[in-house]
Parts: sequence; structure tokens; C-alpha cells
Amino acid sequence: MGWLQRLFGLEKPENAQVNPTPQPVPQSATATATATQAIPPERLGLNGEYDQSGLAKRVALAFDQDPQLDDVNTLWVAQTGSTVVLKGKVPDQNILNKMTSVARSVNGTTDVDSTQVSIG
Repeated sequence: MGWLQRLFGLEKPENAQVNPTPQPVPQSATATATATQAIPPERLGLNGEYDQSGLAKRVALAFDQDPQLDDVNTLWVAQTGSTVVLKGKVPDQNILNKMTSVARSVNGTTDVDSTQVSIG
């Protein structure tokens, strides 16, 4: 079972991307048009749509795409704003370092909090 399936109950969408191109934000009928109504990078979903948990889902997708990280099923990914939060347990420090590096590489990540991860 992959990260997206385990954490979010999602099968990988067909065109899912770790760093997708943002889609235009739909304007409401009463909203005044602005030059840019961009989706914040941490709210960008797997296909460029707005998603409250977009950053965490894209980090999960990045973990799914890395063969070294496909079998760590004792760790969870969340987000607080643009900070990726890792929680749980990993087998060793090298895996945690790799996960932190992969999470930092996802567009929209400003920090990675691994204080809730135990090693062993």
C-alpha cells in the first residue's frame, strides 16, 4: 500500500504531480476580478487544484515515488501551513534524513518538523 492510499485513502490520480502547475482559482459571481488569484503553494493539490492538505499529499506522493521510502508504514505526514510534519517511527536516521530531504524538495515546503519521529 502506498503513502497516498495509507494516509489519505487515495489511489494515485492519473495525472498527479509532486509539483503541479496551479489551476486558476474559480471566481465567484460577486467577487471582483484581481490580476492574480493564485493558490498558495502549500494548498496546491496533486493536479494543481486547491487542496487544504495539498502539501502533505504531494509529499506523500514524493515518498511513493522514491523506492527507498516505499515500505515505511509507521510514519505519518501532515502539514501546518507550509511546514511538513512527520510523526511516528522510522527504522534509522538515514531514512529520516532521506524523508526530510524529499519533503524539503516539494514546492511550498518552508520547513520540516521531525520532532515527533522516533528512531528504532
